[in-house]
Amino acid sequence: MGVNGALLAIDAGNSKTDAVVLGRDGTVLGEARGGGFQPPVVGVAAAVDGLAEIVDRAWAAAGGAGLPPAFAHVAACLANADLAVEEEGLKAALEARGWSRSVQVRNDTFAILRAGIDEPRGVAVVCGAGINCVGMTPDGRTARFPAIGKISGDWGGGGGLADEALWFAARAEDGRGEPTALARALPEHFGLPTMHALIEALHLGRVPAVRKHELTPVLFRTGAAGDPVARALVDRQAEEVVAMASVALERLGLTEEAAPVVLGGSVLAARHPLLDGRIRELLAVRAPKAVVRVVTAPPVLGAGLLALDATEAGPEAAARLREHYGA
Repeated sequence: MGVNGALLAIDAGNSKTDAVVLGRDGTVLGEARGGGFQPPVVGVAAAVDGLAEIVDRAWAAAGGAGLPPAFAHVAACLANADLAVEEEGLKAALEARGWSRSVQVRNDTFAILRAGIDEPRGVAVVCGAGINCVGMTPDGRTARFPAIGKISGDWGGGGGLADEALWFAARAEDGRGEPTALARALPEHFGLPTMHALIEALHLGRVPAVRKHELTPVLFRTGAAGDPVARALVDRQAEEVVAMASVALERLGLTEEAAPVVLGGSVLAARHPLLDGRIRELLAVRAPKAVVRVVTAPPVLGAGLLALDATEAGPEAAARLREHYGA
């Protein structure tokens, strides 16, 4: 099968990027993986340069070495494309590469949503380092939030939960707050005796700040053991997930039908019983017809399905692509 006129699907997250060259029948022709996509850190030009290197490797793997990439359509689901103006800027940067006359840029949460649904209809909430929610319908309507942190009303995600756990644990140890087993469990995770020692280690860099995400599973274990402070944080995360999902469903007019609500990202895909159960309990009240699904398929599958959707490839092509990824 030739590669000119094939499709390009990109899922570019903060930590890794996958690029896949697809035939219009859903056959995977070439794949490549590289580092994360972080325009706010390195700038748009440098970030897209890094993306291009990964695309070139996928193109070569598909048999296009020595030929300039020529795709019928590019579906790019990119981290840090949180606002419409950011999507437009990234779309222009990708179009400038000359890969295709047809380029669609979306936030990377759309890849997780599409990977978890049979047609482009439903809502996804993603909890990884942060939290985000998007929704879509077959007629092209979407629902989304800025999802850029506290200034846009967000709460939680792995990073946010770790920070909250540290806050409550610190105050418990020094007497400003109520007692919680987190004050012992968090420092113990790093082999330290007290919260004071952990605070010092984080502040001075002896425990790298990037390792704070390791504390989220500790929070869930402490909650499961019955600690009320930890349980309250888990409950609040469930409330935030359900609030986002419910609002997105309402915006799209999907509350009166059995619309999928896809849960993804490391925090939700882990299916912690406390969190998972509370989400389902609350969603049954806010949106009783919603159908909850947890997606563990690679997000690039969703980007590939979006590329096939754009070219009206049909269900057989989608099934072939899902089979490739074991989904």
